[in-house]
Amino acid sequence: QVQLVESGGGLVQPGGSLRLSCAASGNIFKSYTMGWYRQAPGKQRELVATITSGLSTKYEDSVKGRFTISRDNAKNMVYLQMNSLKPEDTAVYYCNANLYGANNWGTGTLVTVST
Repeated sequence: QVQLVESGGGLVQPGGSLRLSCAASGNIFKSYTMGWYRQAPGKQRELVATITSGLSTKYEDSVKGRFTISRDNAKNMVYLQMNSLKPEDTAVYYCNANLYGANNWGTGTLVTVST
């Protein structure tokens, strides 16, 4: 099992940028597929982006070209660079670690995009 701690959320104006970070425990971090999910008020949690151990990435359509997921295996970190933020990006963002179908979740960090 891996413990995950997110940071970097906050209030940002539309068009602004934020960088979310997720720190993971454990010495097999590099084997996990890491992901970011989000849950807006009154909505279901949805996938934002994933990155595999082989550095393949996948993005939800609405964030393509605006968000970038990356990982640093030496530091047990995964990041989500979010640019051109929109009000509809407002949500709690969760870090996820998946290995052989077993999911681990962080407690989330709130991102609010508003004037």
